[in-house]
Amino acid sequence: MNLYPLKFTPISKYRLWGGNKLNTVLNKGFKGDNNGESWEISDVKGDETKVANGEFFGKTLKELSEQFKGQLLGNNVYKTFGTEFPLLIKFIDAKTPLSIQVHPHDHIAKECHDSFGKNEMWYIMDADDSAEIIVGFNKQLDKNSYSKYLENNKVLEVLNSVKTKAGDAFNIPTGRVHAIGSGVLLAEIQQTSDITYRIYDYDRVDKTTGEKRELHNDLALDVLDFEVQEAYTTAYKTESNVSNKLIHTPYFKTNIIYLTKEINKDYSKIDSFVIYICTEGCLEITVDNANYSLAKGESILIPAIINQLKLTPQKESKILEVYY
Repeated sequence: MNLYPLKFTPISKYRLWGGNKLNTVLNKGFKGDNNGESWEISDVKGDETKVANGEFFGKTLKELSEQFKGQLLGNNVYKTFGTEFPLLIKFIDAKTPLSIQVHPHDHIAKECHDSFGKNEMWYIMDADDSAEIIVGFNKQLDKNSYSKYLENNKVLEVLNSVKTKAGDAFNIPTGRVHAIGSGVLLAEIQQTSDITYRIYDYDRVDKTTGEKRELHNDLALDVLDFEVQEAYTTAYKTESNVSNKLIHTPYFKTNIIYLTKEINKDYSKIDSFVIYICTEGCLEITVDNANYSLAKGESILIPAIINQLKLTPQKESKILEVYY
């Protein structure tokens, strides 16, 4: 059997801060309340997504990585990571704010958790008028000065808040303090990791446990980056029908494509899988005369062996283009 563009069955994640936009805006059809995250493409142990289309229906991402290796992942990706898929793709809906948190880098994550670190980025798909993102600090600090704010329960005073809207993008490298604010729906691209250090959680009680969630301030103190940036919102071009650079890091590269007409894509030079995340509209992907649909709120994995394809929007559409 030959590889083809792969859709996966999303995994719903209950979160005490989750809302209903994954269903009402992205048409996920999840059951229950507080659906905070939709894991679209995942190789996290215990949360491997399964193929939803074609001959490989029901196969996990891990099983396909082990079977096809560089044909699926790209030879360079396979050489670097083996059969561990390096990225985790999510949609996140925050009805109320997430905890203030930070993620460790590769070295500490491997040493302490036998995991990749968690460099990530956000693309805002929908935001209430008053929506904000917390990212970075609003003043220069060090471990000692930061610890004093923490001890006095005043850490919110030194966090940098940014008003946000649909179309904004944020790079969240390891060590950068951050939190998604209420009323935000976003796409997240991150390393394959589920390691989060919570700093502050508004003294909330999780209804499923009846307990406050654990904080990890001792661990966080060793990974926090206190450097203040001039700007945190990413500037990018919006030219139609080309790949506009959005956020490129050593861990992933993300572009945005505004589709108004049919275009051809050639991936023969990148030696990597490609992931499309549709954030607006709908389109068809044509590979070897076979068509694959992609609508708002859907993701699809293009195996590395597929170099040539055609994108045809059914109406004006936006997609994130992600690769290693």
